[in-house]
Amino acid sequence: MMSQHSIQGLNSTTSASVSPDSYLRQAEEEDTNAQDNSFPLAVSELPGEDLNWDNDPDNARNWPLGKKWTCVCVGSLYAFCPILASTMIAPGLPVVALKYEITNPTVVALTLSILLLSYGIGVCLLAYVLCLNEQYLLTTVQPLVFGPLSEIYGRQWLFHIANILTMAFGLGCAFSPSTGSLVAFRFLSGFTGSAPIPLGGGLMTDLFSERDRGPPSSLFILGVLIGPIVGPVTGGFVTQQVGIKWVFIVISCLWFCLLGWDPVAQGNVCAHYTDGESSPFRFKYFVTNLGRPIVLLFRSFICFILSLYTALVYGIYYLLFSTFGDLFGETYGFGAGVGGLTYLGLGIGFATATIIGSKLGEAWYHPPQLAAKNGGVGKPEMRIPAMFVGSFFIPVGLFWYGWSAQAKLHWIMPIIGSGIFGFVFVPVQLYLVDTFTYSASAIAATATFRSLLGFAFPLFSVQMYDAMGEGGGNSMLAGIAIVLGIPFPIWIYFRGEQLRARNPLTAASVVPKSSVQKESV
Repeated sequence: MMSQHSIQGLNSTTSASVSPDSYLRQAEEEDTNAQDNSFPLAVSELPGEDLNWDNDPDNARNWPLGKKWTCVCVGSLYAFCPILASTMIAPGLPVVALKYEITNPTVVALTLSILLLSYGIGVCLLAYVLCLNEQYLLTTVQPLVFGPLSEIYGRQWLFHIANILTMAFGLGCAFSPSTGSLVAFRFLSGFTGSAPIPLGGGLMTDLFSERDRGPPSSLFILGVLIGPIVGPVTGGFVTQQVGIKWVFIVISCLWFCLLGWDPVAQGNVCAHYTDGESSPFRFKYFVTNLGRPIVLLFRSFICFILSLYTALVYGIYYLLFSTFGDLFGETYGFGAGVGGLTYLGLGIGFATATIIGSKLGEAWYHPPQLAAKNGGVGKPEMRIPAMFVGSFFIPVGLFWYGWSAQAKLHWIMPIIGSGIFGFVFVPVQLYLVDTFTYSASAIAATATFRSLLGFAFPLFSVQMYDAMGEGGGNSMLAGIAIVLGIPFPIWIYFRGEQLRARNPLTAASVVPKSSVQKESV
C-alpha cells in the first residue's frame, strides 16, 4: 500500500490533467460511442500508468526477487488446498456410500464432483466493498467473480475471505448428518475455495514481466498438480485409520494455517487508494467485469477451443478419480489406504509433465530458439509447441489403462497407463496470460468450463463402463482427445497470430512488424 505522502503527490500530479471522475465519464462516453463493441478501459489503463509507476517501489514487479517468489509459493499453497479438498475424498467414496447408505453410484460420484461444479459457477455470496463515501453490496458468482473482482479491487482481501469461508464449509462437511448436507457443504467449499486459481494469473502478471513469467507460473500450477498426488494418498490412510470425517477436518486445518500468510500483489491502480480516499469505480464497471469471462469464452475462438480441450482432460481426469476405488477395490482387493496409492500414477504424471514441459516451453520461447526467429520477440503461440508432446500421451495412456484394466492384468499396468495419461503439459494458462489484457477473466472462463466437465464426467462413468467396458469406454475418450488435442493446437500455432489480430479482445497482444524488425536490428 502506498504511503499518504505518495498518494498526495500522485493526486497533485494528476489534477492538472484528469481526475478519476472525469476519466470515468470520458470512458463511459467512449464506450457508448464505440463501434467495435470492445470493453471499457481496464484499471491497468487508468492514468496512473503515466505516473512513473514502472519505477515505483510499491509496484510488485519492482519488489525484491525473494519477496516475489515468496508470494508465488504462498499462492501455490492456496491453489494446492482446494485441489487437495477435491481429491482427498476419492479413496473414501466407498466409505461415504456406507456411512450415508447411498446405493446410487451417481449420487456417490456426486459427493466427489459437486465441488467441481461450484468451483466453476458458484453460489451467491454477499461481499462488501468498503469505500469512504459509499458501500456496495455485490452479488458474486465464482470463479466468474473472484477473477474480475481482483482486477478492480486488488487480491489480498479476496484471498483472506475465501480462506475463512472455505475452512468453515470444510468443517460443515466433516459433521454433516446426511447426504444432502454433505453435498451442500461440498458445493459451498468448492465455491469459496476456487478463488486462488483465477487470481493466480493476475498474481503472475502483477509480479513478473511476460519474459520472466514461465517458471513462476509453472511453480504456481505445480501446487495444483501436487494436490492429486498428496490428496488421495493422505485421504486413503486417514479414512482407513480414523474415518472419513477427519479428511475434511485435516483440510480445514490447512486453511486455518494459511490465515497468517499474505499472498498480496496488487498491481492495479485501485489498490493504491488509501482508506481516506474513495475508489472511483462504480457498480457498472463491476458488472462489466463480471460478464467479461463469458464474453471472452464465446467471442474468442482461441479461448473457447483451448478451454474445451483443457476441460476434456480435466473431465477424464476426474472420471478416472471417481472409478479408481471400485476398480482397484473390486478387481484387485485394495483397501482405502493402499487404494489411495494407486492415484500416484496420475499425480506423478501430471507433476513430471509440468516440470519437464515448463523447461521445454521456456527453452523454445526464449532465444536462441523460436523467439530468435521472430527478432527476439516472443509470441503467445510459442507456448503451444510444449502442448504437442503431451497431446500424444493422452490417448496412449487411455488405451493402455482401459484395456489392461479390462484384461485384469497385474495392478501395476493400469497405474502405468494412468501415469502416461497424466504426462500431459497443457500451457493454456501461460498462453491466456500472454494473449488477453484481462488475464484473470480469461483464466476464470477456462476454469469454469473445466470445472463443468470435471463435475459432469464422473456422473456417467459407471454407466459408461457397464455398457462399453473399461477398454471400450476409455477408447472412446481417447478418440475425442485425439480430435481436440492434436489438430487444433497445431492450427493455433500457425494461425493464432492472425486470429488474435482480427479479434478486438486480443488485438493488443499482436506485436507490430516494425517493432519486431527493430528488435532484430
